[in-house]
Amino acid sequence: MARTNADCGAWVAGLLKVTANDRVLEVGCGPGVVLQRLAQLAAAGHVAGIDQSREMVEQARARNATAVQSGLVELRLGSVESLPFDDDSFDKALAINSMQVWPDPAAGLREMHRVMRPGARVALGFTPYSGQPNKGIAEALTAAGFKQAHVVESDERFCALATKA
Repeated sequence: MARTNADCGAWVAGLLKVTANDRVLEVGCGPGVVLQRLAQLAAAGHVAGIDQSREMVEQARARNATAVQSGLVELRLGSVESLPFDDDSFDKALAINSMQVWPDPAAGLREMHRVMRPGARVALGFTPYSGQPNKGIAEALTAAGFKQAHVVESDERFCALATKA
């Protein structure tokens, strides 16, 4: 699962066009495999990860120990429905195979919108094993306040992208 999520995360980071100075949030960071990729891409920026599982945060911290020590990567225990970050904090935000397990996806998307800067881009990536259908995701992003919501599909996965106005 970690490898599949890493592959999807790399694809999604490419769609988001993560750059060296970006401030990036990963919701549902799991064991931190996507955070590793994000830290490489945003090497002069800041990468934050949040997960509701203490075990996953600890695994992500161990996997990204050097980046955590340097301050490039920040990890927090918490929920998407109540993100522990200030308004307008991030240039990019993503979630890989996690939205389908959020207790309240609409509230989670509104929180992601809150912590993103104007003009920031969001991406929700899914692999087939997520069980998440792509129908309705662009509409959910629009309902949360995002603009230009659309879905990009590949043979093995899909990603919903949008921008904060």
